[in-house]
Amino acid sequence: MISTTPQNAIVLVRYGAIPEVARFQWSLAATPQRGQSVVVNSHRGEMLGTVLESVVSASDEEIETKVLRLATSEDLHAAQNLKTACTQEYSEWEKRISKWNLELQLLDLEKTLDGTKKILYVLCDRGPDSTKLALQAAAEGLGIIEVQPVDAEGLVSVDTGGGGCGSGGGGCGSDGGGCSH
Repeated sequence: MISTTPQNAIVLVRYGAIPEVARFQWSLAATPQRGQSVVVNSHRGEMLGTVLESVVSASDEEIETKVLRLATSEDLHAAQNLKTACTQEYSEWEKRISKWNLELQLLDLEKTLDGTKKILYVLCDRGPDSTKLALQAAAEGLGIIEVQPVDAEGLVSVDTGGGGCGSGGGGCGSDGGGCSH
């Protein structure tokens, strides 16, 4: 039985090749079910995610990230095609990293659901080599690239508080986010 949710409910959604969990605003009619696939507008762009839980919020807090829709069969098919493309591109990225003499290891890569941005997950701290990777990729015209450092604790958070050498204030790279200063 499907019930309705109050407008602007909040749900926890897991998304990304190296998973992140975040709160998303849910303003669709049906109550989200645990395990349901959704398309979210994350800080990286449109991503496929999985609903973990509805969250009871005592405040009228505005959440900027939103669940855009329940995932359709077309969304699931597109996500699988993008995953296959990333698997095929992985060795090329490893070669580039080696050629550019960067001291980091590529762990995974993925594309946003619309295919416009690549996220490179690299094992390193937020140091100069992750910055160099983003800058070199931009200089070579390899598209919109976000470099996301990962360490033993998981994703290395990116300072979103201004500054940096990119155009978004949150770090370096061709889109201003995801790598270190």
